Amino acid sequence: MYFLGLGLILLAMKYLEYGWVANWSWYVVLTPFALAAAWWSWADFSGYTKRRAIDRMEQRRRERVDKHKEALRGGPAKRR
Repeated sequence: MYFLGLGLILLAMKYLEYGWVANWSWYVVLTPFALAAAWWSWADFSGYTKRRAIDRMEQRRRERVDKHKEALRGGPAKRR
């Protein structure tokens, strides 16, 4: 995601001919997009994305189980 943000900033600077980026080659300016594509390809190929999704689901499940356990223990009775 950082590569994509950097690429958008550099692309805008190159297009608007702002600062030192105006003199850079288009290949240099577009490199962060290639790096972002490479990162996403690696993350999908290696299973990194799937592991992260499973970890998030497992964390939500643990929180839900803990919440139910706490509810079953019961707390002090509420006075009316």
